[in-house]
Amino acid sequence: MKKLSSRAVAVVTNLALSLILVAVGVVCFLPSANAAAGIEDRVIRKGVSADGVSLMVNVYWGAEEVEEMLNIFDEYGARVTFFVGGSWADDNVSCVREIAARGHEIGSHGYFHRAHDALDLDGNNREIAASIEFLSLVTGRPVTLFAPPSGAYNDATLEAAEGMGLKTILWSKDTIDWRDKDADTVFRRATEGAEGGDLILMHPMPHTAEALPRILAYYRAHGLNVIPVGENL
Repeated sequence: MKKLSSRAVAVVTNLALSLILVAVGVVCFLPSANAAAGIEDRVIRKGVSADGVSLMVNVYWGAEEVEEMLNIFDEYGARVTFFVGGSWADDNVSCVREIAARGHEIGSHGYFHRAHDALDLDGNNREIAASIEFLSLVTGRPVTLFAPPSGAYNDATLEAAEGMGLKTILWSKDTIDWRDKDADTVFRRATEGAEGGDLILMHPMPHTAEALPRILAYYRAHGLNVIPVGENL
């Protein structure tokens, strides 16, 4: 058998080293990709109902608007989910109880509207726990859903929420009504392409309350039922 020349040996060696480097690179990068997918898989952005959509009202202000929205929901037989901030609930106990008394679902929106993606596990635990303890005390009902303010979260947020038995909820449609104060824009964003399973984010704003009857009439006309997030899951 002929011996390989030194040049041939070098070529084979370099090829082997290249393959090893490629393999190492794949191993190094795959865990990061999987970790990113893993954390995203732990939040919920859409429900599973074939004909149900869920309105998510994030509340840190607007007691008057909440009352107006409650009356409109009653008129259309709609049940929604209010994600309530603990500090706001502390100042508006009667309003929180009215939300629950009218048959709507109440979830946690944290206590002080912190940026949860900037909190460690202890900070997330304190912020979320304070809110669910207070909301449960006020309404007499367990809290099972958590919507992080601004949709900001990290692994510690999810770990804290999961440790308390909470599902972390985001949205599939955002009216952005806190920024764009126009009823027609809110209507369009809440209805355009709406389909079963959608989780639609809004806030207690005057223009949102103005748009609500049209939004609810649109859903009804298109065979979509308005149901709480918990039922949509």
